[in-house]
Amino acid sequence: MISIVDDDPLVRDATVDLLNSLGYPALAFETAEEFLTSGQVETTLCLITDQHLPVLDGLGLQNQLIADGSRVPVIFITAFPETNVRERAMKSGAIAFLAKPFEEADLVQAIQIAVGPP
Repeated sequence: MISIVDDDPLVRDATVDLLNSLGYPALAFETAEEFLTSGQVETTLCLITDQHLPVLDGLGLQNQLIADGSRVPVIFITAFPETNVRERAMKSGAIAFLAKPFEEADLVQAIQIAVGPP
């Protein structure tokens, strides 16, 4: 299962539709907190998260997962690609840090690095 965390419903729906069309099962969550309490963290093979989220942002989510001992690969997507945030995310093990709007091929490549083909 690939989990998507994004507060924009259009991005969530489009990403789920894209992944499903490629053969990847996907679930979407509006907030980091919703994902963390969903019971899906353990079954998530890859996490795609927006950086700018209410309350706990993408970097905070990545840090929380690391603190909890999770090794789930993380792909960041953001409309605000700040260099310092990108560096921190990548240094903490992110697979990719993509600026919105991103190319579908770039997301697919990052997912294939994280989990392989569907």
